[in-house]
Order: sequence, then C-alpha cells, then structure tokens
Amino acid sequence: MPNLPKKTDRFNKLHHLCIVVHDIDRSQAYYESIGIGPWESYPPLVEYEELDVPSSSGFRSMQYRVCNLPNVQFQLCQPSHDPSPQRQFLDSKGEGVFHIGFEVPDADKTEAEARANGLKVKMRGRRVNRSGFTYYDTEAGAGVTLLTRAIGQPGK
Repeated sequence: MPNLPKKTDRFNKLHHLCIVVHDIDRSQAYYESIGIGPWESYPPLVEYEELDVPSSSGFRSMQYRVCNLPNVQFQLCQPSHDPSPQRQFLDSKGEGVFHIGFEVPDADKTEAEARANGLKVKMRGRRVNRSGFTYYDTEAGAGVTLLTRAIGQPGK
C-alpha cells in the first residue's frame, strides 16, 4: 500500500466519471432519453504532445463525448479495436466506469507528489501548456482507476 498522507488535495475536487461503452451513439441516445445531456465531442486526442500510454494509436483513436452537469462531468469513451487499457477493460469486464477523474491545479506537481507518496502511474499525457492527465494504478485498492487532470479550459 502506498505511503500516503492522511489528507491530500489530489483527490479533493471531483471532475468526471468516465464510462467505457461499446457504442457511443447508442449510449448517448440512452442518456439523452432519460434527461442527461447535452453531449459534445471531446477535443481531439492528438493535442497531447507528451504521451506515455501502452499504445499511442489505441489512445488517439478513442472516441469521447462529454456532458457537463452542474456538479460533475460524464464522459463516454468508445475505444477502437486498437490496443488500449480501455479496450482491455471493455473486453474483459464489459461496459462500466473505467476511471474517476479529479481536477488539480498543476498536473506535473500533483503527479510528482503522488509518486513520492508511493502511487504508481499507469498512463499520462501532457499538452503544450502542461495541462493533461495522469492515471494511477489504484484499481486493486480502490476498486477503480483514479486519475488527476489539470484542465486547459474551464469545464473541459
């Protein structure tokens, strides 16, 4: 178990829930039918200049849609058939919550502190402005992958 402090700011501000699905159009239609929407396409994943993921082609070919509710963002993710942790999750477990994302002010500083506290990094990506994401290896202990992200635009 990581050597974490009793209290940390890295998992204080919930940003989103990411749900991996087989058919993003069908899932979006279902959510809209029960009153959850509107949805918009997530910005292209090609904007990440620094990327440490198992397969960059698998990462860049995923489709994302987001719905910004007043208190949290929902993300739908449809992985391509290229290798990716999201594809592996979908094939082995079926549709469901792939990760829970938390907003932080500084992606690099938060990741460095998490590593110093013993959290292992599974994947990470950064844009030119140093906004981006870090997935931590928390599934065994937390039951789900936790992610931190510094956003480049409010609400995105």
